[in-house]
This record gives sequence, structure tokens and C-alpha cells, in this order.
Amino acid sequence: MIGVAVIPEREGAVSPAPTFCVAAGASSAAAPHQPKVYGELLAELPHDLYIPPDALEIILDSFEGPLDLLLYLIRRANINILDIPMAPLTTQYLRYVEAMRSWNLELAAEYLLMAAMLIEIKSRLLLPRPPRTEEGEPEDPRAELVRRLVEYERMKAAAARLDELPQAGRDVEWITVWIADKVAQRQPEVSIHDLQAAWLTLLKQARVHQHHRIQREELSVREHMSIILRRLDGRDFVVFEQLFDLTLGTAGLVVSFLAVLELARESLLEITQNDALAPIYVRLSASADAAVVHP
Repeated sequence: MIGVAVIPEREGAVSPAPTFCVAAGASSAAAPHQPKVYGELLAELPHDLYIPPDALEIILDSFEGPLDLLLYLIRRANINILDIPMAPLTTQYLRYVEAMRSWNLELAAEYLLMAAMLIEIKSRLLLPRPPRTEEGEPEDPRAELVRRLVEYERMKAAAARLDELPQAGRDVEWITVWIADKVAQRQPEVSIHDLQAAWLTLLKQARVHQHHRIQREELSVREHMSIILRRLDGRDFVVFEQLFDLTLGTAGLVVSFLAVLELARESLLEITQNDALAPIYVRLSASADAAVVHP
């Protein structure tokens, strides 16, 4: 009985040659295998049984490059990476490369370049060593290969440690939470009907204080705008009715009301109220400080 290790293969990688091992207790003289179906022995196979060529698919280990393959062979043989026996290592590497070529696998040029490098190092080791000089021992032909293998092993170990760290999208998911720094209290908006109701209330109060006078007055909206700005200067909120002087009569109230509307249109006043049908409050806006005219 022959066992084959079946391991998933990564896309774009090169697979090594399969390793077959004979199970313990098996021998060449073992009895032929008897097929079974649902635990029952099958005396003979059906004559119309069709087995497709790709019914058995063996997926092998994959390597990320020639250095990965060399490191796998060294670790599997438990060889010291600083003292590599080039002859058996080169033989095993070439056997893997030849097996991959026989399986019609797409072989990268770097694998063939590494094979040529191993053959060169093996040939240089077979040559007589140059005489020892005063400068010291001659350089080992395997030194460059050992340096590349040690550096690759360090990088592979570092990559494995980085891969163990939590990664967004694989181990954790990003979430976004919007938190407002300050919740602004929304005040009810003052509609035109609220201003109309307040204006009618002022007219009713003005009729109570109205005196019968026959005279001609020159009233200026700009002058009343300045009066209202000075009246609001330095104060927070003022009740809407307190901006008007009832002793001025209907004409004075009309001019004052027009002055308030003009200031609101120029964004020099803020008109608000706490609740619907509540008293209306007025205050200077932030941009009105420069417009205040002091006597």
C-alpha cells in the first residue's frame, strides 16, 4: 500500500516531486487489493465501469522560488545551513526540477538559474583548493549561497510573524462611528405669522396710548435702525416688544418695525423664540458689532 501526502497548492507556485513511502507491515508479496463497495467485497469489476483519466488528482506542496525549494530540502534532511553538502543537495534539486519538467509544469527561469549555480558550486568544490596564503583561507564557493539562504530564511520568518498579526479584512473589520462634539439645541423657527401676530399686538397697545395730534414728522428708518442697535448693544436677548417706544404712535411704530425688518434682512439681528407661540426674543448677531453706532 502506497501513501501520498496531499496538500493544497497555491496558484502560481512550483510543486516538488512527490514522496512515496511503503506502509509499515507491507511487502512485495502482499495479497492483491480486493475492491469493496459499501463494505462488501466486489468479486469482479463491472465491465462497463469507466474511470476518467483525471479521477485522481494529487496536489502537492508549493514553493515560492528556488531558495524556498533549497531551504525545504535542507530542513528535510536536517542539514546545517552553514555546512551544506553540495553533491546530494544538487542531485535532489535537479531531480525535483526534472520531475517538474516531466509533468509539463511551467518552470520559471530562476529555477534553471539556481540549478546552474549549484552545478557551478559543486564543480568548484571538486577542483583542488588554491595554496594557502598569508591573507587567510580562500573563500568558500558556498559562501554566497549560504548568505542568500540565511537572509531568505530571516525574511520568511519575519513575514510569518507579520502574517500572525491581526489584519483588517481578515481578522478584524473596520467600523466608523460619528460622534458629535456638541449637541446643538434647535430653536423653533419664527414664521411670518408670528411676526404678524406680534405686530398686531403692538398696534392694539399703541391705540391705547394714542393722542390726537396734528403735526408733520420726518421719520428715518436708518435713524431707528441705529436706535435699535444701540438699544441691543451689550445685552443678550431682548423681548421683541421692548424694542418699540409706544409713545411714538403708529407712525413711529411702523418706522421702528421697518427698521427691525431691515436689520434682520442685513443679518444684523437674530430673532428666535423658545417654543411655538412663546414670546419673541431679539439680539445682535455676531456680525453686528461693527455696525453699532455709539452716541
